[in-house]
Amino acid sequence: MKTVKLGNSSLHSTPLVYGCMRISGDNSSDARKRGKEAILAAYEAGYNHFDHADIYGGGLCEELFAEAMKDLAITRESILLTSKCGIRFKDTPSPGLPARYDFTKSYILECVEGSLKRLNTDYLDLFLLHRPDYLFDPDETADALQELVSSGKVRHCGVSNFKPSQLSLLQSRCELPLIVNQVEINIHNVDALMDGTLDQCQERGITPQAWCPIGGVAYPAWGNTFTPEDEARIEAEFDRQAEKYGVENWIVMLAWILRHPSGIVPIVGSTTPERIRAARQSLEINYEREDWYQLLEARNGEPVP
Repeated sequence: MKTVKLGNSSLHSTPLVYGCMRISGDNSSDARKRGKEAILAAYEAGYNHFDHADIYGGGLCEELFAEAMKDLAITRESILLTSKCGIRFKDTPSPGLPARYDFTKSYILECVEGSLKRLNTDYLDLFLLHRPDYLFDPDETADALQELVSSGKVRHCGVSNFKPSQLSLLQSRCELPLIVNQVEINIHNVDALMDGTLDQCQERGITPQAWCPIGGVAYPAWGNTFTPEDEARIEAEFDRQAEKYGVENWIVMLAWILRHPSGIVPIVGSTTPERIRAARQSLEINYEREDWYQLLEARNGEPVP
């Protein structure tokens, strides 16, 4: 795969990122074997960027990935590693506490140390704040990010699930540039198109990443609100375009996301090797502008404009 530059940084990522949220499964020996097979499939298919978070599998996904790197002889220099934090585990730092968002400096620094240990690496190429903490102090959080970069434990920083105002607030206190905003984008959730998120990314030179990009196509979307009539209409348009381009309908969705001029990088999270490889077909489609609008109209159930 070719590579794209992430924001205004020196990082060059493949235009599809492999998402490691499900690689540990139930942590059985069979599930771990399948997870390693998925990692190998992604690496051999040319993915150079692997997306983690401290909460994925309760930390087991990061540990399994480190094992896979060793078993498969994947060199650290050949890949980019992202991890995230900010969603505090239940019963931490002491028993009985509920899960919470947490962007305090001490918690961020502690979480990054944990991810580095589990991933068996000295540094993260990209560190993202996972979901906004409603009580975050932008000066304190910015100080944590600066310390991570100054120490060499993190090369670059970004955010995930931030609205434009939240990103602007944090960036106003950060000397270092935030280079990524990872948000949900799929046929069900197009908020980033409408709420200024993608506009801000283009304005500031930030790379948007899309999690759950094929939700609503290959599997039900989070918080699905489509009626059966909506689903039938959308499916019919996907089927038309899939036949036109000679691909499966979920690959059409990836092409739809990639067509946006903000340079969205989808996160591919399948653990099926065939799908991991097939996702590359989306990069080869000369996806037409009119088809982009036809799919949006099918999604909305009304003409645009």
